[in-house]
Amino acid sequence: MSLFKKAITCTIAAVAIYFLYFHAMDKRGLIGPDEPRYASVAREMIESDDWITPRLGAKAWFEKPVLLYWLGAVSAKLGVNDDRMTRLPVSLISIAFMFFFYRYTRRQFGPLEAQYALLILGTSIGWIAFSQIGTFDLPLSASLSAALLILMPWVQKSDVSTRKALPWFGALLGVSVLAKGLVGPAVGALTLLSVCRDRGFSSVIRDLIQLRVWLPFVAVAAPWYLFCYIENGNPFLEDFFWQHHFQRFTNDSLQHAQPFWFFIPVLALGFLPWTSFVVTRSIISFQNDARIRFLFMWCLSTLLLFSFSINKLPGYILPMFPPLAILAGLQLSRPRLRLGAFAIAGLSLMLVPIAEDVLPRALSHGLFAAWPPDTIAWSRVIGVSLATIMVLWAANSGKRTMAVQLLAAIAVVNISYLQIKTFPVIDGEAGVRPLWLSTEPHQSETCIGEVRRHVVYGLDYYSDHKLPRCIETPRPYHITGDPAQLTQPN
Repeated sequence: MSLFKKAITCTIAAVAIYFLYFHAMDKRGLIGPDEPRYASVAREMIESDDWITPRLGAKAWFEKPVLLYWLGAVSAKLGVNDDRMTRLPVSLISIAFMFFFYRYTRRQFGPLEAQYALLILGTSIGWIAFSQIGTFDLPLSASLSAALLILMPWVQKSDVSTRKALPWFGALLGVSVLAKGLVGPAVGALTLLSVCRDRGFSSVIRDLIQLRVWLPFVAVAAPWYLFCYIENGNPFLEDFFWQHHFQRFTNDSLQHAQPFWFFIPVLALGFLPWTSFVVTRSIISFQNDARIRFLFMWCLSTLLLFSFSINKLPGYILPMFPPLAILAGLQLSRPRLRLGAFAIAGLSLMLVPIAEDVLPRALSHGLFAAWPPDTIAWSRVIGVSLATIMVLWAANSGKRTMAVQLLAAIAVVNISYLQIKTFPVIDGEAGVRPLWLSTEPHQSETCIGEVRRHVVYGLDYYSDHKLPRCIETPRPYHITGDPAQLTQPN
């Protein structure tokens, strides 16, 4: 590739990355119950100057480990003190991981397969969405996926050269423990069952119990847990491990109970527009390649582990996306792929214009309350249909790479436009920032009444926990209702 073509390619990639992952990030306030809580904990970490014990409302809070709070606190120290405080580090981790992802996929499977896999991962709706919200799902997925990708040469063959990567595996697995507790090691252990099947359990254990593997893991993961236990004692162990690890699997006290099949539609929608390349009949060999079996087991382990959990949230299966992207990229690189997969992928992007009307209400009151849409951007639906014809022409003409690039370009344009169009609307319908702006002039006279919990957490964040509950401290102005509104005194 000439220097000019490289410059053009890099410029296009940079523009796509900016619009997909960074543009309009501050056009919506913190959404849902989690984002404002995590941002509040990061801010209180700075205010208390205690980088060990997470606090929410000045009280110790052990729902999650510390990594995202550290990232948010560092971000704020560097001057990012608005709603991007925890979001920006997550986006940067996502971009850094995708460069790492491309490098290791290229090394293992070749440049064409790596290009396909990167385009698939980078333009899948679920990966983009979780790369722009300040939660733990993306940091966990990136650190765990990096750890498992590093194992790929060792998965294929265990020798002196491939075992050199095992200390890095241990260190990155330790980062995943700081990101979301025991989830990373659990998925990693289940994934390694494919290697145990191929090579024998004793051989795998013999490689992994070496000090050079465990020492980096312990050095990264253990210090925070140890110091947090020293500062807080048994309440930390009971709250963090018992309630938020084990009870999450066995009862619905956390209010996230979902049926066993919940992640099937979540995955189908989140992996768009590339879902059809996953569900189509496989034309890659599982029999002769231990790496492909490893990727498949990685996907299956993640899906089954969280499907058996009583409590389920969409972000739980985000660690499936990198191996799925590689498997779909391998499918795309094979010559016998059917044209129908391209047709389904292209036409699935017609859902993006439809989502312009549905998404804000779905985030505030759920998908069923938002469906059917009141309006549909038919001009863009027709535009996607015409663009899909171009994709099919390229695929049918044997120009497979052009077809994949066109499909990725359609996804970039439509998803970027969706974000620009809906983020301000989401801010009004699913966020609490506009409510806070109307409340702020009356802050000293306002209390929080009966509202949904995401409103409480959002107002606590924006007011810095200065709005009391009306049942405890009545005030002339009340925030009540669904949707929540500021009620003025008569």
